[in-house]
Amino acid sequence: MLEQIGSMIFQTDFVFSIFRITAPILFAALAAVVAEKAGVTNIGLEGIMLFCALFGTLFAYWTQNWFIGVCSAVVVGVFFALLIGFFALQLNTDIILAGIAVNTMSSGGTIFLLYMFTGERGNTAALTSSKLLIPTVEIPILNKIPILGDILSGHAVLTYVAFIMVFLVWILLYKTAIGLKIRAVGENEHAAESVGVNVRFIKYIALAISGVFCGLGGAFMSMYYSQSFNTGIIAGRGFIALAAQAMGQGEPVGAMFSSLLFGFAQALRTKVSGIQGVSSNLISAMPYLVTIIGMVIYAASTMRKVKRRNADKEKNQ
Repeated sequence: MLEQIGSMIFQTDFVFSIFRITAPILFAALAAVVAEKAGVTNIGLEGIMLFCALFGTLFAYWTQNWFIGVCSAVVVGVFFALLIGFFALQLNTDIILAGIAVNTMSSGGTIFLLYMFTGERGNTAALTSSKLLIPTVEIPILNKIPILGDILSGHAVLTYVAFIMVFLVWILLYKTAIGLKIRAVGENEHAAESVGVNVRFIKYIALAISGVFCGLGGAFMSMYYSQSFNTGIIAGRGFIALAAQAMGQGEPVGAMFSSLLFGFAQALRTKVSGIQGVSSNLISAMPYLVTIIGMVIYAASTMRKVKRRNADKEKNQ
């Protein structure tokens, strides 16, 4: 069995699937990174992505244009992220509870909205056609290179966008004035406010950006990954993304590598499921087991840093 797993891991289609599976997790992880940098934890990633997955598919069907579907999913993502912000920042509701409310509402709300708009029950397979799906891209020259071309060429447009966004988010946070304000608000909002920064406005901006990434991730799931919407389409990816953000130390590049780890675990689960004699229950738990292990490692490293920082303070006193 180990030989079978080893041979699967080193196949080009397995590595290709890692990037495909990682993309939606990475979008959500970047959403968590930006929100957390501003000191607003967007725990509603799961629910927002589910709403975006639905409306992306619906608008693509209504307009017969996949790009409008993706843009609509982004608008819906921004709306729900700002809705969480409204309850947390305007009405002083706990932002964790606001995010949980969106997550809870999404499971039944999407079923209701799907039936209300289309009469379909639970999925949109009957509404989907190939022209409404996010197209794939064959990269010239690269697609001719053996092995490398098989791995990196032929992905959906949004797969490339997800990895490009890692570096754009890094530039946003560390090379722009708005990024400086986002980080200042997240580190010490009172100090930021004392120098004239509109703290509430910056938090709204961070949540809106978070909603954009949720929209892209949701659209990716329904308009490429699953090729239609269904009620269980997100399958915990929003929560996995929160773990990826934490494991990546709240940084875009770190979140990318953490997301790749989870993508690897899910790709391995898919591959191993075809091997006889392997427990299906163990296979299903594999991505979540990796999440737990990753969080334990992250917690241990954080504790070591805190102890080292406290020891340095004691020496200086």
